[in-house]
Amino acid sequence: MHVYEVRPRKDKRGVDLISDAPPFGRYGGPEAVANAVGYAKFCSRSHDAVIRVHDEAGDVIEAHRHAGDFKEP
Repeated sequence: MHVYEVRPRKDKRGVDLISDAPPFGRYGGPEAVANAVGYAKFCSRSHDAVIRVHDEAGDVIEAHRHAGDFKEP
């Protein structure tokens, strides 16, 4: 299972996507959180994943669980 965290950047210019498995990245703009969550779901399409969204205080404000779609025959 992959774990992703979406955290606000210290410079207040978007969010960082942090992962225990690549990829990771920086997202900005008004849809930064939605884009980061969508990208984490896309990258984990063959794996189960947990995506946690944090606020500036470090508290979890959203949690998403994604079940991988790929199944071996």
